[in-house]
Amino acid sequence: MINKKVILSALCCIMLSVSVNINSQTKVIAHRGYWDCEGSAQNSIAALNKAHEIGVYGSEFDVIITPDGVPVVNHDDVIEGMRIEDTPYERIKDLKLKNGETLPTLEQYLIAGKANEGTQLILEIKPHREKVNEDRAVAATLALVTKYNLQKQVEYISFSMNICKELLRQSPESQIAYLEGELSPKEIKEIGLTGIDYHYSVFEKHPDWIIEAKSLGLSINAWTVNDPLIMKTLIDQQVDFITTDKPVEAQALLR
Repeated sequence: MINKKVILSALCCIMLSVSVNINSQTKVIAHRGYWDCEGSAQNSIAALNKAHEIGVYGSEFDVIITPDGVPVVNHDDVIEGMRIEDTPYERIKDLKLKNGETLPTLEQYLIAGKANEGTQLILEIKPHREKVNEDRAVAATLALVTKYNLQKQVEYISFSMNICKELLRQSPESQIAYLEGELSPKEIKEIGLTGIDYHYSVFEKHPDWIIEAKSLGLSINAWTVNDPLIMKTLIDQQVDFITTDKPVEAQALLR
C-alpha cells in the first residue's frame, strides 16, 4: 500500500517545482514604454498606457529634475537646446513630444501609472551634473511615489551610484538596481542594492555573473535587447528581466 504521506510529499514537490518555473520565467520591460507604434512616443504617457495594454511586466522611463524642483520625464538631459537640470520648469512645460503630447511631469506619469494596475513602473533617475541635484531628484521622486502610495509598483534604476545609495538610504525597502555594469554581483550585494541591470554585452563578457547574482538573491535585468537571438540566449540563461524596444517580439519568444 502506498504511503499517503509519500504521495502528499511528492505532490508538494511537483507544485513547488511548477511554481519556481513560473516565477523564474523571464519577464519583459518596455524600454521608455511601448513607443514603437502608432500614436506613441518615447517616455510619453501614451507609451506607458500602451505598455500596460500589451501586458508587459513593466514600463521603463527616465526622470530629471529642474532647478525649481519639478521632476520631468525625459531621456536626454537636454531638450530643444535647454539643459533640464538648469532650466526652470516654466520654460519647458509646454514642449511637445513626437506624438504631440506635452512633456510629462513625473507626477502626471505616476498618476497615469497608478491607473495601470499590474504594470510595474521602472523609474530611472538620470545622472545629474551636480550631486546636490541628484539628491534633490531622489527626494522629490520618493515624495511623489509616497504621495500616490506607489511604493510597491515602482522599482528604481540608475547609472549613478550616488543616486542608488541615496535611494537606499531614504527608502531601504525599495527595489534598486544599478545600470553601469562595472561592478560584480558580490559588490552590488555588499552595497545593499537588490539587483543588477546591465547592458546585455556585460553578460556576454561575464556569463558567470548571472549565476553569481542568482546565488546572492539579486534580480538580473539585461538592457536594451532588440535582437531576437540575444533575447533567446538571455531567456535560456534565465535572467529575470529583458528591457527592450521590441516588447511584443520579446513576449512572443516566451509563449
